[in-house]
Amino acid sequence: MRITKFGHACVRVEHGGATVVVDPGAFTDPAALAGADAVLITHEHMDHFEESRLRAALEADPALRVWTNGAVAAQLDGVAQRIAVVGEGDAFEIGGLGGLGVSVHGEWHAQIHPDIPRVRNIGFLFDGRLFHPGDAFTVPPHAVDTLLLPLAAPWSKAAEVIDYVREAGPRQAVPVHEAVLSPIGFAVQTRLVGPDGPGTGAELTVLGEGESLELG
Repeated sequence: MRITKFGHACVRVEHGGATVVVDPGAFTDPAALAGADAVLITHEHMDHFEESRLRAALEADPALRVWTNGAVAAQLDGVAQRIAVVGEGDAFEIGGLGGLGVSVHGEWHAQIHPDIPRVRNIGFLFDGRLFHPGDAFTVPPHAVDTLLLPLAAPWSKAAEVIDYVREAGPRQAVPVHEAVLSPIGFAVQTRLVGPDGPGTGAELTVLGEGESLELG
């Protein structure tokens, strides 16, 4: 399995002949969608879902399919036949037999503030070993090899990020959701979550824009 980091929360996953792009939002170069077999969207916020770009990608590639929750699907009228609505406990495969297996975990976006209504949010577990939680601290059903870690957000603080990695128990954590940080803020946050912090039990593997990582 190969993962490539794109802008903010977007990651490209390649495995078993399938290419999947997760959360190509407004902070992600539209080129991240090129050649994808499927797009997975965790929730409706613009930094994870950019409707016009996704519609353009669907128009450009008639074979492209989308898996997401009901709130996102409702905004994609006119292409409903190419959208699969999934939720907690669902599982599917992309790329046919021997392709990429995906299971769905979680239901709600983390709370930003009590006065701000929460939206639905789902996380995706790939091949049982790579987990993207979207905007939540959803703990996968078992310890995974690699956790795509929301590093900073309006709904989190450093202590919660550290405790989430400890609870999830991955072998390694790869930071995502970092566009809200300045370069200095990113350095501070990765130091706290990495070996200079109190410890998470996981290796921190930082990927730059466009960088890839092979997973065993």
